[in-house]
Order: sequence, then C-alpha cells, then structure tokens
Amino acid sequence: MINFGRMVAKKRKLILVIAVLLLIPSVIGYLGTRINYDVLLYLPDDIETIQGQNILLDEFGKGGFSLVMLDGMEDKDVAEIKDKIEDIDHVESVIWYDSVLDISVPEEMLPESAYDFFNSGDTTMMAVFFDTASSADESIEAVQEMREVCGDQCYISGLTAFVTDLKELCEAEEPIYVAIAVLMACIVMALFMDSWVIPFIFLAGIGLSIIYNLGSNGFLGQVSYITKAVAAVLQLAVTMDYSIFLWHSYEEELETSSDDREEAMGRAIANTLTSVTGSSLTTIAGFLALCFMTFTLGKDLGIVMAKGVVLGVIGSVTILPSLILVCENLIRRTQHKPLMPNFSKLSKLVTEKPLVFLLIFAILIGPAYYGYSHYSVYYKLDESIPDTLDCKIANAKLEDEFDLGTTLMVLIDSDTSQQDVKSMMDDIAAVDGVKSTLSLEQTLGPMVPDEIVPSELSNILTSDDYELAIVNSEYEVASDEVNAQIDEINAVMDKYDEGAMLIGEAPCTKDLITITDRDFQVVSWISILAIFVIILFVLKSISLPVILVAGIEFAIFINLGIPYYTGTVLPFVAGIIISTIQLGSTVDYAILMTTRYKRERHDGKSGKEAVRIAHETSMPSVLVSALGFFGATFGVGLYSDIDIISSMCSLIGRGALISLLAVMFIVPAALVVCDKIIVKTSKGFTPESDQKERARRVRIKEAFGHGSK
Repeated sequence: MINFGRMVAKKRKLILVIAVLLLIPSVIGYLGTRINYDVLLYLPDDIETIQGQNILLDEFGKGGFSLVMLDGMEDKDVAEIKDKIEDIDHVESVIWYDSVLDISVPEEMLPESAYDFFNSGDTTMMAVFFDTASSADESIEAVQEMREVCGDQCYISGLTAFVTDLKELCEAEEPIYVAIAVLMACIVMALFMDSWVIPFIFLAGIGLSIIYNLGSNGFLGQVSYITKAVAAVLQLAVTMDYSIFLWHSYEEELETSSDDREEAMGRAIANTLTSVTGSSLTTIAGFLALCFMTFTLGKDLGIVMAKGVVLGVIGSVTILPSLILVCENLIRRTQHKPLMPNFSKLSKLVTEKPLVFLLIFAILIGPAYYGYSHYSVYYKLDESIPDTLDCKIANAKLEDEFDLGTTLMVLIDSDTSQQDVKSMMDDIAAVDGVKSTLSLEQTLGPMVPDEIVPSELSNILTSDDYELAIVNSEYEVASDEVNAQIDEINAVMDKYDEGAMLIGEAPCTKDLITITDRDFQVVSWISILAIFVIILFVLKSISLPVILVAGIEFAIFINLGIPYYTGTVLPFVAGIIISTIQLGSTVDYAILMTTRYKRERHDGKSGKEAVRIAHETSMPSVLVSALGFFGATFGVGLYSDIDIISSMCSLIGRGALISLLAVMFIVPAALVVCDKIIVKTSKGFTPESDQKERARRVRIKEAFGHGSK
C-alpha cells in the first residue's frame, strides 16, 4: 500500500493529465447513453402483460398509444387533423369516427357503444397508435409534432404523452440538481473544514469520478431517468467521506513528516486505501442488493451507483491526492479555523448515561417500526409530476368529459368466432366501471352494412393471429377498483378465449404492485445480510454487526415511519431504494467510531473510556460527512417538481441526519452497555486476544511443520 501511495504522490502530474484525457471517452459515452423514461419497461419480460405488449408491437406494428381530444370542431376539420396526424412519422394508425363510417354517413348509424367511444358533448376523441414503444424517442417526437399540428384545442393523454412531458421536465431540472448539490456540499465543507479552497479541490476530484461513471453507462446501453437524475448527486454525497478521510490522514501524517510532503501523502494514501476499502464495501453491498429486485429498475440504479462508489474510491487515492499536492500552497494560504463544536461534554454524557439513550431507543422503536410498516405509497406514474403539465391537463379533461380513467386493450385469438368475440365484449362492457368498448364486431351493428365499413378499420384491429379490442374504464390506474376490474375482465376473457390477453398501463401497474411488494422484502433482507457479513469480517466480531446494523435500521424505521404519521404518500420505489441506500451508506459512520473504539480497547482502555475517546474523535468526521450528505440531497428534494426524485432525495438527506443521531447517541450507548459481550465475541479488542491469536498461529504452523517431516 505504501509503495502505491508513494508512486501516486511522485507521479501526480502524470495522473492529472491522464485524468483529463479520460474525460474524452467519458463524455462520448455519456452522450451515447440513452435515457429511459418509462419505468414499466423494467417489469420482467416473462409476465403476460409484457408479452402482450410485445405481441401488439410484433403482430400489429403498434407500440405506444395516446387518446387525442378535440374541442368544438366540425367533423370535416377533425378529419383534416386526423389526416395530418396520420402523416406524422411513426404514427402507425388513427381510429376515429371516419375509421368506422364515412363522415357523410350520419353518426346515429353507429352502434351506441361505438358512438360513446368517440364523442362526449362537443368534444370528440380519437385513438392514436405509434409504431414504436411508448417511451421510444420516435414516439416522443411524434407526440411533440402532434401538439404542434393540433394546436390549443387539442389534448393528448396516455403514457407516451406522460413520458414526453417527463423527459422535458427532467432535462430542464437536472443541471439544477447538480448545481444545488455542489453548492450545498461546498457550504458544508467550507464551514466545517479548515480551508476555504479544499471543498473545491474535493469537488474537482469527485466530479471527475462522477463524469467517468456517467460516461461508462454507455456500456449499459440505457439507464432510467431516475438513475440519471440522482446518480451524480448520490455519488457526490456518498463518496465525500473518502475525500475527507484522505485530507485528515494527510494532515496527521504532516505532523510527523512535515519536511517531506510526498512521503506524508504516500502514507495518507495507504491509510485511506486500507480504511476506505472496508467501509466502501458496505456501501457497494447496499447498492448491489438492489440488483436482486425482479423489477429491474433496482438493477439499473444499483449497478450505476456501485460502479460510482468504486470509481470514487479510486479517485480518492489517485486524482484527489494529486490535486492536493499540486494546489498545496493555495490550500495553505486559505486556511481558517473550522466551525466545529467540541464533543467532549457530549461524549462524556453519552458514555456516563447510556441507559437513558437506550431507554429512548426502546420507547421509539415500536412507533417507528409501526410507521415504517404502514406508510402509504402510490403507483400511478403521473402522480409524480405537476398538474400543470400538458398530459395531466389532458388526463383531467378525459376524466371530466368522458368519465374515463384508463384505457385497456384486449388481444383475442383470431380463431375465436365473431359471435364469441361479440359476446365477450358485451360481457366486458357490463363489468362495473367499464365506460365504453370498441371492437370490430361491435362496430358492425345491424344498421351498418359491411360494404360501407372502411377496410382500414379491419386492418387496424386485426392481424394474422390476433384481433385487437379497446376497453375504456372509469377507474384510475393503480386504484383498488381498477385492479378488481382487471381480475373480472380476465375472468370474462377466459370464458371465451383462454389465450386472450389484457394489456395496457393499468394491467402493467397491477403487476408492478405485486412484484415490488415482494422485492421490498427480498432486497431488505439481502442488504442486511450482506452488510452484516461485511462488518463481521472487517471488525472480526459476531456481536458488533448486530449492534451497528440495529442502530442504522432504527434510523431507517424512523425515516420511513415519519411519512405515516405526517400522512405523506410516497412513490412506490422510495421505501425499497431508501432502506438499502441509507443502510449501506450511513453504517460507515458507526464503523468509523467502532474501529476507533476497538483500537482504544486494544490499547488497554476500559470499555467506557474507549467509547468516550472513539465518540469524541470520530464525531467531527461523521458530522461533516452526514451534513454534506444531507446538503447534497435535501436541497434537490426541495427543488425538484418530479415527486419520485424529490421524495428520494428528501428521504436520503433526512436519513443521513437521523443516522447521524443514531450513531451519536444510540450506538455508543449500546457499545458501553454491551462492552463485555463485545470483547468476548470479538477478536483484537484486548492485548491478550492478540497473544492468543499469535500462539494459535504458531501451533498451527508447528503442526503443519511436523506433518510435513
């Protein structure tokens, strides 16, 4: 380690040149990474709803779908707009009144169900299909062009319209996220560290690692908008610890070798690499636990962030020390007294009155866990964006004018008889909450001669193997009512065609609810187990992993329990992602203090004295790290208009502060009370244990030596 550190210190200018050159492929990779704005694409490929979506695209050439409403327009004007929409690239087909009958034929000749599908008062509606997926760039561009073609009297709803508005909002907000995170982190570090310049040095080093991480996402092909939005902010917040540790270690080494700054930095790098490797493993484990989600958004975020932590560690022992040595004179000229409280009185209080703090723990753990287990979540995607966006306005109009909450699509085997299809659709129309239905059989009512039905309708609704029907529901996506309705419609479909499939946003969201409920349990236990094992090996203790994980889990219970008591409804991904990130990222605070406690205990201090010293010496670093974490994330949470991002960043920021309090009060109290148990169930806490370990190794060596003779 020391030789590596000396090499970095000696080759600092070369390292910085390489670091700058690496920006070129990183920027190319960043620009080549596609961003996905449809989280439903992360559902497993083997579920029926996703298979049905693929069939719709493969068999019918239809991917995305939107409903377009036009206000107060004459039929001939609507027909002109329909023709213009059909001419837009990647619009596969449009279904309107004239798809069923020529506009010269009176609308009254349409069956009532078909008429109700297209009309409500002076508002008419058409269904637009795209030849690419809902979130494909081509579908998004088509929606943007449709809005230009249709003008102010046009309202476009549907998942593709939502994705279009979400993309525009994300692209407008994301640069502000980074600016807020950088500004808040700078303020925290400038106040609590001993130089006005060192925060900018830190941010330069971390910033390069962030760019490398975002650039290397090109190998993944695409990442979600959530990952893109929070990756830079999270990497900054999580890896700031490593920079702080290097700086403190460097200053300590300078006290013993002030004449040789390269040697001091070399030793600081070696110390940092040894310490940070262990602590970063818990953070990496927390992120990688997300990869076990069946809903692969977790894998998307987990891989990117785990990669970011690794690059952050590498940057903290290569790029950052090089920057510090190059800017050494500037750093020293801008030094100041840090705004750091003295923790001696607090450390004495915690170690003298540990039972008081454990009593607080015992009082709070019940309500905290109850809130954690009962907070409410939402799954409806458009609840995460402001009501002022075009798609939300269109959805509101759709509900007001047509009493329509969502649109479902039915794929029916082409071998099913026309009579069975008609009977099926009639039965579906009778299900509670079904507003209207549209199928080829229903449009061919007794008053409509076959010869006046345009062939385009048959081409739109049939393929070689399937027939497509559309069902409009009064119920909102992700509501209990629509989920029960989906079950009832599926039961009707099975009566007439066991191979029929019900697809659309609502069925996908119903699957999403089932899958993520399971994911929450699996991922939580995997992250706890992985971090438990890492702490066990890092600290060589059976009891300490229980104490440290329990302390941070207590903080997680409080953090995710607060929304229950405040009546806040969280996005569905918040609980899964926050619990693993908070555990993996903030358990480092407890490990830092416990490592110092172990060292002091080994040097002969009593349990209470060892905890007091560990608490007093560790809290400054933990405070800066937690406040930096809070500043980099909470500000983004307050700013963002996208609730998924806002909620995640707010919860992560608040979680850092709650974990700080748990490590400041609960964990040291537990260490004092459990000191005797810890010593008996751990290695390296007393000089005697080292002597026993050395004797054991000698015996093993002698035994193998005798055995080989």
